[in-house]
Amino acid sequence: MKKEINKGLRGVIAGATAISTIGKTSQVLNYRGYSIDDFAQQASFEEVAYLLLHEKLPTTAQLNKYKNRLRGFRNLSKAMLQILEDIPANAHPMDVMRTACSVLGCMEPETDFSKQDEVAERLLAAMPACMLYWYCFSHQGKRISLLSEEDSTAGYILHLISGKQPHELHKRCMDVSLILYAEHEFNASTFACRVCAATLSDMYSAVVSGIGTLRGPLHGGANEVAMELIQRFETPEKAVLFVKDMLEKKQLIMGFGHAIYKHSDPRNKHVKEWSKRLSALAGNETLYQVSEAIEELLRNEKNLFPNLDFYSASCYHFMGIPKKLFTPLFVCSRVAGWCAHIKEQRADNRLIRPTAKYIGPTPRPFVPITARGN
Repeated sequence: MKKEINKGLRGVIAGATAISTIGKTSQVLNYRGYSIDDFAQQASFEEVAYLLLHEKLPTTAQLNKYKNRLRGFRNLSKAMLQILEDIPANAHPMDVMRTACSVLGCMEPETDFSKQDEVAERLLAAMPACMLYWYCFSHQGKRISLLSEEDSTAGYILHLISGKQPHELHKRCMDVSLILYAEHEFNASTFACRVCAATLSDMYSAVVSGIGTLRGPLHGGANEVAMELIQRFETPEKAVLFVKDMLEKKQLIMGFGHAIYKHSDPRNKHVKEWSKRLSALAGNETLYQVSEAIEELLRNEKNLFPNLDFYSASCYHFMGIPKKLFTPLFVCSRVAGWCAHIKEQRADNRLIRPTAKYIGPTPRPFVPITARGN
């Protein structure tokens, strides 16, 4: 019987998970049975991270204790700070994240899996600190303090970027963004984490695998490219003319469509609403109007819909996030999902080893070097 090849493993069930489910026809996304719609309206990122890693929503006491533990894991050693200072400003920010995670694994190794929850907490707390310390030192010449009174990851990130107390709307928008990016089933980077974890490697190595996979432009980085596009235009009309020309030239427009969702991305409505709110707060609605015009054009012309990345671009812009940090912020959020999948893989492990269809030469005799000619 002839075996078909599913390129990119499209449609292949590669494992089982209780962490999240993607509604391929109903266009929904649930984390451990809870709708992201409820999380985007009512929850904090820390509640979601706790749920992903511990399989249940925390009580008030558990959440407060969890947030305090994360705050305690934010600081970095002098040796780590020196390494971050030695990384040049022109380094790719995702390379910085990958290196920081690897160095943490050297300095604070996971000697056995009994401490995996502590390692996950350390990564959740330390990755934003590593990212922002490097950026502020290399791009602004500042050695920032990694201590903050902000008890949320969202508030901490915004505080370190601006050096001041963040606006409450900005803080909530960042919280929602972290929630929406936290987990997405067997995407490329998560699957890379699970493949690494299946070899019984340490959690840091598995997360490094995820970061390296997310670095590729076909997985991460769409919001950065989307920002480069929408900020080019002074009016929606100019945006429509330009994007029409892109379509005629068959150029790829990042931030639209999805490998799994066929009609809409359930995360988009939340981030789109936040883009609208933050544009009004800033007194500058051009980016939002441009984004809407591009969305309408692509839906009418190509039946394409915006994914999470498209409106995230303007949200990050209004919150004062430097464009080159858009994808590293993805890491700060998705590390929660990655670590949850690593734990799940370890709990019922089997080495992931698919087979391949051989398409090379048929068996042939070896030719001695003396008979191969000059």
